Amino acid sequence: MKNLIIITIILGFVSCGKKTEETKPIRKDVTETVFASGILEAKGTYYLTAQVEGYLVNINFEEGDLVEEGKILAVIDNKESGFNTQSANELYKLAQSNTQANAPALAQAKTSIDIAKQKMDQDALQEQRYKKLLESNSIARVEYENISLGYQTSKSNYEAALENYKRIQRDAEQQLINNKASRDVNTVVLGKNQIKAVVAGKIYKKNKQVGDFVRKGDIIATIGDAQNIYAKINIDESNISRIKIGQEAVIQLNTQKNKNYMGVVTEIYPSFDETSQSFIAKIAFKDSLDFKIINTQLQTNIMVGFQKNALLIPRNYIDFGGRVQIKGQKEKIKVKTHIVSSDWVQVLGGIDENTILITENIASNQIKTSEAGSSLMK
Repeated sequence: MKNLIIITIILGFVSCGKKTEETKPIRKDVTETVFASGILEAKGTYYLTAQVEGYLVNINFEEGDLVEEGKILAVIDNKESGFNTQSANELYKLAQSNTQANAPALAQAKTSIDIAKQKMDQDALQEQRYKKLLESNSIARVEYENISLGYQTSKSNYEAALENYKRIQRDAEQQLINNKASRDVNTVVLGKNQIKAVVAGKIYKKNKQVGDFVRKGDIIATIGDAQNIYAKINIDESNISRIKIGQEAVIQLNTQKNKNYMGVVTEIYPSFDETSQSFIAKIAFKDSLDFKIINTQLQTNIMVGFQKNALLIPRNYIDFGGRVQIKGQKEKIKVKTHIVSSDWVQVLGGIDENTILITENIASNQIKTSEAGSSLMK
């Protein structure tokens, strides 16, 4: 809806004894505004949520408290994560010991290497002796070949023992890595029993009490910046194209309807909000805000245009077809309009300030003289 800010307008009417009233259009400077409703919101508002399920055994805050980043605000009793962390720690220690040189598996593999090497060294000497005997034709070739085959077998066994040691060592190190990761993950999970403030701020809402059972994702509290509160407003599709960053606005809190605050549009969200079926914008307060309870509902009129010396007539002097009745004429005439509010209409053509208009639509105005002061007129 378009709106007008009208300053000190005096309209004269004829006696209320008649069935019709009459007036002349007036010229006045007006400011065109777009109306929007919204709420107070703190910058950086976030929900402090449970990351595990369990009973809340401790809460270290109250609504209105200022909290520092990293402060433990609540504790959840989750025994399962404690058991898992303890088990993971023990398995990590065991895996760590299995990588030591004196670990049973590695020690046994090392012994197998030593035995295989001794056998290989003995068979190597035997193979050299038989080779010399073969060269001097002291033994048959088949005897040498049998001894040489025994040496090749013991050599293969030695190499296999070396590979077995490396495999056991590699498996132990891999198991250590896996158990370390499991230990670290379970330590993190255990740490989630302690709910900490992600960012410093003010506790605006406390959602849970000691003894409550919470599940993962349940909201414990709402936290936001205590020093930066703005108006978050909803703008309909027909008006969003007229809203620009930097435009001034007049804000009125529903809790203080007799007081206006000046503000300025600082941000327009880049996407349509499906939940509210509107576009979202932020308005920063230029005036000092003395009421800082978030989610307080508010109304605002954003100044989107200025019309100097505009021709205005009361809304009840024009019908829904855009026609007016001129005194002395039988038929109504159609006028060209621009800004239309619930009380006033700006006329661009068809009449002038000397035209006398009459109306029988007097139900909404039963006084001889009407004065509109410094106020917002929808």
